[in-house]
Amino acid sequence: MQGILSAAAYVPYWRLDRGQIKETFGAGGGKGQRAVASYDEDTTTMGVEAARLALKSAGGARPQGIGFATANPAYLDKTNATAIHAALRLDREAVAYDFGGAVRSGMGALVAAIGSTVPLLVVSSDLRDGMPTSADESAGGDGAAAILVGSDDVAPVIAETIGFAATTEEFIDHWRLPGEKRSKSWEERFGETKYLPLGEEAFNAALKQAELSAGDIDHLIVTGTHPRAVRALTPRLGVDKEKIVDALDSTVGWTGTAHPALLLTSVLETAKPGEVIAVLSLADGADCLIFRTTDAIKAWKPARTIATQIGASGPVTYGKYLSWRKWVEVEGPRRPEPSRISAAAAGRVTDWKYGFVASKDEAGEIHAPPHKADAEAVPMSDVEGTISTFTIDRIAFSPSPPITYAVVDMDNGTRSALELCDLDASKIAMGDRVELTFRKLGTGDSIHNYFWKARPLRGG
Repeated sequence: MQGILSAAAYVPYWRLDRGQIKETFGAGGGKGQRAVASYDEDTTTMGVEAARLALKSAGGARPQGIGFATANPAYLDKTNATAIHAALRLDREAVAYDFGGAVRSGMGALVAAIGSTVPLLVVSSDLRDGMPTSADESAGGDGAAAILVGSDDVAPVIAETIGFAATTEEFIDHWRLPGEKRSKSWEERFGETKYLPLGEEAFNAALKQAELSAGDIDHLIVTGTHPRAVRALTPRLGVDKEKIVDALDSTVGWTGTAHPALLLTSVLETAKPGEVIAVLSLADGADCLIFRTTDAIKAWKPARTIATQIGASGPVTYGKYLSWRKWVEVEGPRRPEPSRISAAAAGRVTDWKYGFVASKDEAGEIHAPPHKADAEAVPMSDVEGTISTFTIDRIAFSPSPPITYAVVDMDNGTRSALELCDLDASKIAMGDRVELTFRKLGTGDSIHNYFWKARPLRGG
């Protein structure tokens, strides 16, 4: 049997109340909130977080390859999946490839991997943006999802793949030139006339392959780049209204490349055995995957559900959001900006820098950073800790001052000095519990300096 072995999603901590947009400009906005990635997050760091959660609940299964899909890569030319590969400490033999540039690449990467007998990790991630007051700005959301696929020879399959179909047609609907910040869309009625027949054809063909009818669907996910087409198509598919999956519009927003996998994860987190899940995505055509959950899903325990992450969120002001996305520029501390890191130095400490791996000496003492290259490796990225002391620095350069540093007593007996994130500095206290998260310390000479920070432990 082949299908899904584990799944997880990552939703950033920060939430923007859409009402603030209209309060500021007198236009735009709407109801609810959208997820906002912090200034130190990008599609790669969010992909790492989703992948870590997926592997925590994978029953020890390790992927032999990674496919990373995003419409907003942190690098061009350079492969972004290799940073995820390093953060997960995968073997050198495990391949890492990017599927990038288009929103459809998220479904494409999943389709490419879904029939594999060896375990493959499909990670999709996106930062959705738009001109202030635009529909893209208010309806979008940031997030990532990771789905581990393979056969039951590796680990129990929690959802078996039973149907797939796709349709493709070239037309201008939603686009963005390389280097541009904003996406553009054609007139909505044109896209609707194109997507409705494409979506119906793919859905019906997938049902036929699965030997099912629309009435057999227990959970229907319909998403895509064209909201009007999604709304018009959904009731035409013949699935009962109560079986339509919540698209998380009011709590997360549309996460672009990541959204089909993110919504699929939301269903798997509460699904029962024998339920049929259809995922239909409209993007430059239509892709439809159909799964049936197995008895193994009863024993599968998500590491951190989407609902938990939504419940443990915090507010960000519209002004800070605009500065994080560089739509407005505010004066920062008058200190030098970060210089570029040394590629040679970083290459010598990859396990520490990307995997947060310490070392153990002959006496059993753990050293972080590692003491010797040939010493016993001690992975620490999943080790939690307690804040021993901290300082708030309002002088050092930061895109979002102040910077909060803490000395953290890790649960394995080590002590680390770490920058804190995803918090209100005025509410931090000694004794607070924290966990590690993969972030971006800064960017110099177009080189991203990835490392680990600590954030408050929330929501399990």
